[in-house]
Amino acid sequence: MRKKRFVLAPDSFKESMSAKKACEAMERGIRKVLPDAEAIHVPMADGGEGTVDALVDGSDGTRIEVVVSGPIPTEKITTYYGLLADKKTAVMEMAKANGIELLTENQRNPLLTSTYGTGEMIKAALDHGAERIIIGIGGSVTNDGGAGMAQALGVRLLDEENNELPVGGGALSKLATIDVTNIDPRIKNTEIIIASDVTNPLTGPNGASVVFGPQKGATPEMVEELDKNLVHYAKVIKKELAINIADQPGAGAAGGLGAGLLVFAGASMRSGVELVIELTHLEEVISQADYVFTGEGGMDFQTKFGKAPYGVAKVAKKYQKPVFACAGHIGENVEVLYDEGITAIFGILAKSGSLDEALKSGEANLERTVANIVRILDME
Repeated sequence: MRKKRFVLAPDSFKESMSAKKACEAMERGIRKVLPDAEAIHVPMADGGEGTVDALVDGSDGTRIEVVVSGPIPTEKITTYYGLLADKKTAVMEMAKANGIELLTENQRNPLLTSTYGTGEMIKAALDHGAERIIIGIGGSVTNDGGAGMAQALGVRLLDEENNELPVGGGALSKLATIDVTNIDPRIKNTEIIIASDVTNPLTGPNGASVVFGPQKGATPEMVEELDKNLVHYAKVIKKELAINIADQPGAGAAGGLGAGLLVFAGASMRSGVELVIELTHLEEVISQADYVFTGEGGMDFQTKFGKAPYGVAKVAKKYQKPVFACAGHIGENVEVLYDEGITAIFGILAKSGSLDEALKSGEANLERTVANIVRILDME
């Protein structure tokens, strides 16, 4: 009898296990029932947290350690980006340099936080010979329109007296001119891709400041100031560089880092999960599968909007492969996912308890749940 082939393509279970660890737990569950089964690991991500690890682990890449400016630019942090097996493609998450998890609630102030460290990380990848850079821009704690990133790459943002602006979203009100003469020349010859499913514009009621500012520590007064600053920033960009960025979909991602990358780095924007699917060759692997397992920490109707399990299900549906999704938490209207290619969704919790207990026992719970699913499949 031919061995059953399982493709394991989960996202990370936030604060519980990485996508790689989730793959390993799933395989242990399968082997409890079918010791000889073939289990193919394809760790997933959607452009946010875990994207670098998923792509490095899924492509025999390497992690490159760097020291860059943190969200508070006077503080240096040690972080890393990934270099894929081709040695020409770098993958990074802005959150590893300038993310919300790097600051306590009391430290978060988007008038002062900056994307400068993200620019330093890009520069480090260029120094390493990268010819293509993929940047996941979820989880930011910044609202500076990508100005800090641009400054790190050599762009001069000047006030009316020709002084360079300090970093941070609060300084943009003083922007008068933009000098791109000294931008790192390698940028022009580098393909830069933004991995993001955010479609918010830079400014206005659906813009970076209004929608995302409060979670980054902005008071209502700060939100108003930050949005005015980004409106002004966009006007100066239009005047100085002849680029109309204010209303471009996705420009508001990561506090406007999307805008900065589009304007100063000539970046293009792609769906995060679609990029990961492409780079991990998931479609080719699923086409040869008997069963597909996916999952993430929480699943609900929003999973349909660019999350990894939805991307996996779309590929599997194309090849009519059954998809079993596991989640720590199942939320509202999850039934809509059944029309998108997911066969069944399983909660993995063994018992009611604290969140801390659930996070600590995530791997064991996932392993047990997958084993139980495979027991049913083995009866076919």
